[in-house]
Amino acid sequence: MSLEDEFRDNPEETPWEGRFIAAKTRGRWEYVSRARNIRAAVILAMTEARDVILVEQFRVPLGRPCLELPAGLIGDDDSSQDEDASLAASRELEEETGYRATRMEALGEFWSSPGMVSESFTLFRAHGLTRVSAGGGVEGEGITVHHAPLDDIAGYVAARRAEGMAIDVKILTLLGPGLLT
Repeated sequence: MSLEDEFRDNPEETPWEGRFIAAKTRGRWEYVSRARNIRAAVILAMTEARDVILVEQFRVPLGRPCLELPAGLIGDDDSSQDEDASLAASRELEEETGYRATRMEALGEFWSSPGMVSESFTLFRAHGLTRVSAGGGVEGEGITVHHAPLDDIAGYVAARRAEGMAIDVKILTLLGPGLLT
């Protein structure tokens, strides 16, 4: 039986669901999805000085801080289930980094670990940045804002990795061309 046949022939079951994630099965496959069809917005933001705005946040599943592109959930509470993705991206950028964008450009939808997680994210490019606050996220997030020079992004990421920081897979959007040379 092919995977497509197994997909069609077996209903999706949800043995457990929490506020934000759900454990699911379909046939012999086990995977995780976001509860209530929540999606994520990831933001690529760069200053006029060509510094990429990154965030550092302690991630419990990793047991250590992780260097990431700013990101957040779209429609993560019951009152905002129909939230526009670009508005969520703008909100998250400002909350986490203290930067406000004049425009968000959607670059596409992506899946970070499709063999295990059904969650997707929309990647946005922020344009027209203005610093309006220190950032740091909402209460309890403990986000640290980083300004990483695009011209030495590989060196910056390597230095953070050497310090023991985890590196989120979405950082590959910045490293990609350098990996091919």
